Parts: sequence; C-alpha cells; structure tokens
Amino acid sequence: MSDAKNTVIDAIIATIDIPDDSYERAIGRARDLESWVKDSAESKDFDPEISAQGSFRLGTVIRPLKDDDEYDLDLSWVLRRGYGKDRHSQSELKALVGRDIEAYRKARRIETAREEKNRCWRLNYLDKLKFHLDGVPCLPESTEAKQALRGAMARSGLAEPLAQSLAELSLCITDRTRPDYRVVSPTWLISNPEGYARWFESRMRLATTVLESRARDARVASIADLPTFRWKTPLQRSVQLLKRHRDVMFESHFDARPISIIITTLAARAYRGEAGIASAMERILADMESLVNSGRPRVPNPVNPAEDFAEKWDTAEGRQLQMEENFRRWVAQARADFNKLVVSSDAGFIAQQARARFRAPVDADRLRNLVGIGFPHIAATPKSVEIREPARPWSRRA
Repeated sequence: MSDAKNTVIDAIIATIDIPDDSYERAIGRARDLESWVKDSAESKDFDPEISAQGSFRLGTVIRPLKDDDEYDLDLSWVLRRGYGKDRHSQSELKALVGRDIEAYRKARRIETAREEKNRCWRLNYLDKLKFHLDGVPCLPESTEAKQALRGAMARSGLAEPLAQSLAELSLCITDRTRPDYRVVSPTWLISNPEGYARWFESRMRLATTVLESRARDARVASIADLPTFRWKTPLQRSVQLLKRHRDVMFESHFDARPISIIITTLAARAYRGEAGIASAMERILADMESLVNSGRPRVPNPVNPAEDFAEKWDTAEGRQLQMEENFRRWVAQARADFNKLVVSSDAGFIAQQARARFRAPVDADRLRNLVGIGFPHIAATPKSVEIREPARPWSRRA
C-alpha cells in the first residue's frame, strides 16, 4: 500500500518539478558570472565568490503556476578579502557589485536593464528558462559574530561540530533601507544561506538508505559527489509538494500566503528520515504546526536562532493579512487534501484532486497503469478548510 501511495505522489511531483537540465542551465549562468567576475570584474582583486542560495541551492524549485512567471535564482556575491565593514559602507559594496553587474550585462549582451533591489542587484534572462538572477553583495562576518552564532546554535540543540562549521559560513549583507547604509558601521544584517543549505542537507542525510540508493544509481562514490538537486530526497519532494499546494491555495491572496522559508524550515525540523514520500508527508503535516513556538522567535532560523522567520506575523500588516491564521488554515487544508489523495482507490478522483489542489496535470489512465487497484477506499474525506477574508481587501501581487 505504501508503494502505491508513493507512486501517486511521485506522479504529481513529476508534473511540478523542473527538469535537471533546467537546474543545470540556471546554475550554469551563475558559474559563467563567477568566471567572468574572477577574470574581468572591478572586484576581481577582492577574491570574489559567487554561489547559489535559496531553492535552487536546496533542490526544491517548482514550476510557476503561470507560464509567464519567472524562476528566482538567488546568489551570494562574497568579497572574501580586501573589503571590510570596519572601513567600507554597505553603499560602497553595493555600488561596486552594481558596476560589475552592469559590465557583465553588457559583456554578455543582456538586453534588459539591471534592477536595484533593497538587498541585491537583479538581472533578467529571457531565454528558454525564464528567470531572474538576484546577486546579494556580501562580506564574511567577523570572528566575534561567528563565535556568538556558534554558541546560539549549540544552545538551540545543534551538535557542536555542526554549529561550528555552519557559523564559519556566516555573512553580512547590504540593505539600503537601513539607516546606517551609507556610513561605516559594524551593524550590517547577518545572513548565512550556505549554512542554512548545509543544515537542510543534514536533515536530508537522515534518509541514509535513500541517499545510498541515489549514489549507486548515479554511479558515484558518495552522495556528496552529486549536486543537491539530484538527491531528490523525501524531504525535498515534500517541500516541493507543500509549496505547490500553498501557491494554489493562495493564488489570489499572494501576500498573505505562508512564506517558503517557514514551510522549508518546519518541514526539515519535522522530518525524521522517512524513506518514502508518503510517510514523510504524513510526518511533516502531523508535526510542523506544533514546531511553531508560542513566544518569539516563533520560527527560529536554525543557523541564527535569534532571527524569527515569522517575525511579520506580529506586525500590523501581518495581523491585517492574518498571516499566522492563514498558516494554520493552510496546514489543516494540506493535511485534508493529502489524505484524500492517499486513501482513495479511484484514479479519476485522484487525478481530479491533483489538478484542483496542486495544479498537477496527472492523467487518470496513467495512474491506473502505474498503480492498478488495491488502495483502501474511504468514502468520507475531510472537509475543505476555507480562507476567511480579512477586514480589508487582500494585498495582491502586481
């Protein structure tokens, strides 16, 4: 029975995942940028390092709901020596990286103009894989800040060796909304995207048998020899499925949806190494809501425990958008919809639910061929959870 459940869920995920060659194409853009920077950029003498972060780094990218929507490729643009927050302002670093972005755009004949965002520079690519690249200017954090982060992670429950290794990856980033943006100041924002990715990997590594199987199939000595997006663990697949369900449920209420970093963090904390996607989803949906703290930080950043990913919940805007309530409604709805998928033996019903709840074009006849019969059928299924409208109109994406 569990094999049949996994087959159904895999069939859904196959329609919302992006192909490996799309990952490779996007990451190839990042590699090309880094190669150009090291050879030709104004910042080349400061030992630049450019690396992917976010969902491309984690291997949890999903197809957009609309064909004209773009993929986000977030990059850390770190100057590893010769620049420091003790002698340079955030605006100086941002301007330097901006000049390099503009020079690269011209060198590669990218027609769309660069865009300056609060924390990054954006380049828009209009090729086969429509995406934009966001380069975040960064510097390595100070030794003192790294030591403080190591202690905070250890106190939060991370093993000391892991806490130490993750703390060493911490960065400080630019943000033009800060009052000290244009002056030399020690109080830059802390970020650690690579540390977060390695923490996420530590949760994926709980699925030992899955990773060993992936490595054998790819004919590599270790899973570490494969890019993370090719691990395709139950945790990664669960996050993809959950994000897609969230996107469909909040398609017309975009600003009020549970944000991806909260979903990803809680799913990773709830995961216990289940080898099957069905059992992983059951565990995550059963436990993730209980992992939200009653006091601040409600959803701590695992690599900076003082940072609260749910900080917006307790703001005036967050309360107006009912963000905490929407998170809990979404978990209840996802649990109900997932249960409908795995208890039914009706391929037509499963395909209809996949289209309605996940915008997944699953073919009923293909499901019958993949699974056959034998699902236990439960006539009564959980009722849908409705999204209540807030007092004022929803804030919508432009």
